Amino acid sequence: MPISRQNFEELGLPVGPYTHAVSQGTMLFTSGFTAFGTNAQSGSAAEQTSAILKQLDFIARENGKSLEDLVKVTVFFTDPDDIPGIREALKNGYGNAVPASSLVLVAGLFSPDLRVEIEGIFAL
Repeated sequence: MPISRQNFEELGLPVGPYTHAVSQGTMLFTSGFTAFGTNAQSGSAAEQTSAILKQLDFIARENGKSLEDLVKVTVFFTDPDDIPGIREALKNGYGNAVPASSLVLVAGLFSPDLRVEIEGIFAL
C-alpha cells in the first residue's frame, strides 16, 4: 500500500526533517504537535492541550475524519501538576470517543514555554 505524506500551510510548514502526517493503508500517523505559534503557546497546559487538539482535528478533517477517529495518542508533558488540566482538556476534546493513550513525563520540550506535546494515530 502506498504511503502518503501531508503538510499543511495552516499549521505552519515544518522547518525540520519531519512531516505533519503520514498515512498508510487505513492508518494516519501524526508528528508531535505543540501549541508553538498559537495564542496558547505561553498559556496553561490545559490551554495548550486544547490548541493541540484543534490542530489534530484539522488534520483529521482534511482527511475526511474527526477526533472520533483518533485511536491512540501519546501525550508528553513537563510538569506533573499539570495532569488534572491536561486530562480535563482531553476529556472535553474527545467527548465519548476516548482513544488509547500514553502519558509521558519529560524533562522539557523544544521551547521552554511549551508544557505539552501530543502525537496521534487515526483510523481512516
